[in-house]
Amino acid sequence: MRRGATLVAAGRVALGVTALAWPSVPARPWVGASAGELTARVFGRALGARDLALGLGALAALHGPGADPGQAATWVAAGALSDALDVAASLASWDELPRLTKWLVAASAGGAAVVGAAAAVATVSAREA
Repeated sequence: MRRGATLVAAGRVALGVTALAWPSVPARPWVGASAGELTARVFGRALGARDLALGLGALAALHGPGADPGQAATWVAAGALSDALDVAASLASWDELPRLTKWLVAASAGGAAVVGAAAAVATVSAREA
């Protein structure tokens, strides 16, 4: 599970950096052609900053000096919650999202939420054992 949490966190960092530099790239599959508009770029960068912070926090707690399983579980769980809420946001606007790519976005965010939640639980369980 630690490996899964690390992969999700590293992916989150990569997505965050990409969204900060080129916000329309990760936004386009999610919101379609409007990804290039100013409002979508602003929100894309804001979400990129969120993902970058969550990813770096999780990686530091998992592998940094003085790595702490309790803190790692908290960071990983926070990332899982944000992914689950991204799925909820997608579902709330499902009929208005791009026909094909909305499935990819929902599956990737949902998968990251499941892996993150399982990793957070496993991290806490390993700490208590």
